[in-house]
Amino acid sequence: MNNFILFLIILIALALVALIYRLIKGPTVPDRVIALDSIGVSIIALVGLFSIYVKTSFYMEVALLLAILSFIGTIAFSKFIEKGDIIDRGDSD
Repeated sequence: MNNFILFLIILIALALVALIYRLIKGPTVPDRVIALDSIGVSIIALVGLFSIYVKTSFYMEVALLLAILSFIGTIAFSKFIEKGDIIDRGDSD
């Protein structure tokens, strides 16, 4: 079972390398946002697999925190792409 988990960790790490390439060389900004979101999901999966590998539940809290931060980051990037401003102060000139 441990060999299978290690295989999955290596596989996700290779996917992270491909996602980092897409983040850097992405042709458009939405491609980069999707790559960044996918990197967040992959890191959460890595933390979860590592937690199973070392047989502790402490890292699941870290994975939950990363999921929340990844969600907030995706929403902020999406709003920036749509409106060009993340925080709307309500003052229209």
